Amino acid sequence: MNATSIRVREAGPGDEPAIVRLFQEFAGTGSDTSPLTEEFVREYMSSPGSHILLAEGDGQPIGVLSYSIQPDLYHAGPAALIEELFVRGSAQGRGVGGALMADLFRRLARLGCVVVSVAAMPDNVGAIRFYRAHGLVDEAVFLERHF
Repeated sequence: MNATSIRVREAGPGDEPAIVRLFQEFAGTGSDTSPLTEEFVREYMSSPGSHILLAEGDGQPIGVLSYSIQPDLYHAGPAALIEELFVRGSAQGRGVGGALMADLFRRLARLGCVVVSVAAMPDNVGAIRFYRAHGLVDEAVFLERHF
C-alpha cells in the first residue's frame, strides 16, 4: 500500500462496526479501554458539527479521524477540534495519517474554518511530532476533567 492507494471518505451509516473495531484496537494499544458502541457512533455522526473520516486501503478500514466544528468567539469563525486520530498498526508509516490530515484540511478550508486544534498526551512524542509535521504548533495547554 502506498499513499496513492489510500482512500479517505466521510463515514456514514453502515460504518459503525468498522469504527468501533478501530477504536477498540486503538484503546488496546495502551492501558485504556473504550466504551464505544455502534449506537453511540450513530448518535455521534448525527450530531451537528461531528464528523468521522475513514481511511481505507484495499477496501478495508485502516485509519480513522474524528473531529468537530463549532463557532469560536475569539476567532469569530468556525473552529475545528481533532478528537481522535488512529491508524491501524499494520498501516502505520505508510501515509495514512497524512492522507487523513490532508483530507481534513481540505474540508476545513471549504467550510471556512479559521483554526484547528488537537490535544496529545505530553508523553506521546510520536503524535506531537506528527501534528507538528502537519503544521500545528504549540499554542495552549489543554486541560480536562473526567466525570
